[in-house]
Amino acid sequence: MPRKSPYLQVVESLRARIEAGEWEIGGKLPSRARLAEQYAVGQSVTQRAMEQLIIEGLLEGRAGSGTYVRTPRRRMRMLRTRRRVPGSGNTFRSEAAAHGIAASWDSRTYPQLPAPAHIAARLAIAPGDPCVMTRYEFMADGSPAELSESWEPLAITSGTPVVMPEDGELRGAGVVARMRAIGITVGSVVEVPRPSRANQDQANLLGISLGALITQVERTYIDVDGRPVETADLVIPDSRYEIAYAFPVE
Repeated sequence: MPRKSPYLQVVESLRARIEAGEWEIGGKLPSRARLAEQYAVGQSVTQRAMEQLIIEGLLEGRAGSGTYVRTPRRRMRMLRTRRRVPGSGNTFRSEAAAHGIAASWDSRTYPQLPAPAHIAARLAIAPGDPCVMTRYEFMADGSPAELSESWEPLAITSGTPVVMPEDGELRGAGVVARMRAIGITVGSVVEVPRPSRANQDQANLLGISLGALITQVERTYIDVDGRPVETADLVIPDSRYEIAYAFPVE
């Protein structure tokens, strides 16, 4: 097994010392020069390590003063349920509203991409069939909370007002409402959660460490005729959210 880089070793050591309470909340850490001496590394290594822990929310930098242990972020429960907050629109907004959290997101839509084989299988279409793909970066109270990559077959939405998920009057309304607007009733959703580790791109976007625990959720919306109308891959950081499922008993 390859040895971890000095940067990652310092990150893990400092994280463990903070979590063990070596410095209390609000306590000041030694200078990066002092830490560099302790770890026998360059100051650039300790600076990078401290910046990573600031991104993770364990530390905060104060201009002209130093670096301090911050109050830890609250790990919240992400409840996956059929019930939604009235008027809350998409799933993420509904979940955030249930916690009293301000939700926002950035998105980028690619209007005509050929479906990769694994996406085509989930959408019951042929590989290479054109789809609309949208990437989302969701924020909760201004902090990165979730990533999503959504695919919809153009055969379903082409020529309709909802072909672009984040344009028009139904921008941000969610898959169910958008499909209803073009006469399609979503009857069920299938979610397959899997534990995983963050790759570099995911870590950068979510502000977590490379290799940090994440939950990847494969989600597919299906209409009342059994046809998949949208599928997405969600990425949720384990350090900030636990996922719970709740369903009514019928």
